[in-house]
Order: sequence, then structure tokens, then C-alpha cells
Amino acid sequence: MAELNWNARAEPAIPAEITDEELVDLVKKGEESAFTLLYDRYFSRVYRFAYSRLRNREDSEETAQETFIAVFSSIESFRGEAPFAAWVLGVTRRVIASRFKKKRHITVPLNDEEPASITAVSPTLQREPTPLEMYECRERIGRLENAAINDLSSSQRLLFERHHLDHESIGALSSSLDQTEDSVKSNLYRARKILLEG
Repeated sequence: MAELNWNARAEPAIPAEITDEELVDLVKKGEESAFTLLYDRYFSRVYRFAYSRLRNREDSEETAQETFIAVFSSIESFRGEAPFAAWVLGVTRRVIASRFKKKRHITVPLNDEEPASITAVSPTLQREPTPLEMYECRERIGRLENAAINDLSSSQRLLFERHHLDHESIGALSSSLDQTEDSVKSNLYRARKILLEG
């Protein structure tokens, strides 16, 4: 798939009546404005779909952002056999399902007897990572740090840190930076995309 060039000169305007399938073809050719138009068309629908299941604004916004990262990274797999809207909502369902898997907590039986050891409750809790896992983790952290330092602009880095590390809401960032919420979301999306490619 062609790389989107986020710093490219302004492209010719895409007519608003263009079909989703035509936009997808343009995205596959690397046209940023086509993906931006798809994002604008579907963000509200994806957000509402996520919110109807998660009932939490922040989680729904995060899910919508993750959905569009997944949509962009797998857009080559869209074959047009079903409407694009159905495909996007299918991607959203998978993102929501993966969020639920990540949020599962260890459960402890509620009885009077204490387990013989913590491993009786969760045998993997005390497992040491293998040398290969440690190496892969250090490699991944190194790539993320390099991407954050070398590939993100200072404003993207600041936005990413304030939202993901300091847990500032989109609304708070929008107010303090004097940007629209859509602009903040778009810049966060681009920062995440750069880091995922790092």
C-alpha cells in the first residue's frame, strides 16, 4: 500500500459526492485527503457505535481512534463485497472486543479457604519473561522512543504525552491549545500512526 504523505502540498479537492469505494481506491493510492474524508464521514458513526457498547466517552473516543488506525492499516483487505460502512463497523467490533480482553482482571474465588499459593489462582502471574520476550520488549521500546524523538513533531509529542501519559481529555486539550476537538483527535491519530509504524 502506498504511504500517505502527511506533509504533502494540498491536493485537489475531492468532490463531496464521491462514493466510499472510490475513496478507498484513492486511499490505497496514498491520497491523504481521501482518508481524511473517510475519517470525517465515519468518525461520528464509529464513536456512537462504540459508545452504545462502552458507555464511556473517553473509552469510546480511544476506540474510535484505534478503529481508524486499524482501518488504515488493513484497508487493502477491503474488497467491496459488503458496504464500506459494514466493514468499518466490523473493524470497530474487533477493536472493542480486544479492549475487553485487555481489561480482564484476575478473579479470586470467594470462599473461606485461602489458595495454597498465588499460583493456584493465576499460574502465569509470577512467570518471568523469557530472554526473547525481554529482548523483543527492549527492541519495541527503543523503536517507540526513536519514533517519538525523530518522527513526531514537538506539538505531536506534547499532545500525545498530555493525552496518553497525563490522561488529559480531548476537551481539556482542545481548550488549553485553542484547537477544535476534531483537530486534536486528528493530530493524535497521526501521532499514533507514526508511533505504530516506528
